Amino acid sequence: MPELPDVAVYCEALGRHYTGRTIEKLELKSPFLVRSFEPDLSEAIGRRVEGFSRLGKRIVWHLENDLHLVVHLMIAGRFHRKRAGTKPKGKNDLLAWHFASDESRKADTLMLTEASPQKRASLHVVEDEAELVVHNPGGLEPLSCSLAEFRAQLVSRNHTLKRSLTSPRLFSGIGNAYSDEILHAAQLSPIKWTSRLDEEEIGMLHAATQQTLSDWVDRLREQCGDGFPEKVTAFHPDMAVHGRFGQPCPACQTAIQRIRYASNETNYCPRCQTDGKVLADRSLSR
Repeated sequence: MPELPDVAVYCEALGRHYTGRTIEKLELKSPFLVRSFEPDLSEAIGRRVEGFSRLGKRIVWHLENDLHLVVHLMIAGRFHRKRAGTKPKGKNDLLAWHFASDESRKADTLMLTEASPQKRASLHVVEDEAELVVHNPGGLEPLSCSLAEFRAQLVSRNHTLKRSLTSPRLFSGIGNAYSDEILHAAQLSPIKWTSRLDEEEIGMLHAATQQTLSDWVDRLREQCGDGFPEKVTAFHPDMAVHGRFGQPCPACQTAIQRIRYASNETNYCPRCQTDGKVLADRSLSR
């Protein structure tokens, strides 16, 4: 699932290419994508795009006259720029936005795809900006919060660190991949309880959270350049632990371990994070 760094770079790229342009036509191939009833999606046709913003892991299109499209890509949803007039025909194509040319940009089409048979991606049409709060899980913004705000949010519920970081009601935009990277940078166990953290560990986690997310926003921004992010993934070769089970830790060369549960897994370094202990491969391992 695209997380804070990916979604932030998506918003920047969408803003460069589509802010100020008018939606000439919409072609919806998968009716299950649209999860709202009023106003109708067709209300977006003919409206100018005023900008884009991130709402947790959601991307919000801000259109003129206070209309908003809230897109949640879920695990396999992606945006792709196509030639003008490209129709949504492939099995993964969900929706096409068609844009006419303007003074500085050629006509083109933006395609929303989802490479999964489960079709979990969603789009809500929202008429009033005040109504966007319904789609905000309420998590604290990790890049802008102070240490005091971070501490208060972290200890407000007694969860494991992994669960706390990935809870959208506690922290905005952090998911499975970047929580692994944050915890490795902070040298903290993913199953340590928030109630057992001391002040030094909370400070380390706050610093690691902001540094890790900032670094990855910068990396992905550099990779994208002035283009468009076409290869959004949760797995990057430069990551320290996420998706690197069995490979050497970049800090100490110890083999990366994992805890698997449902469709997710937690990756960690035993030497750097758990005092050399290999955790049992189940979600409630202690």
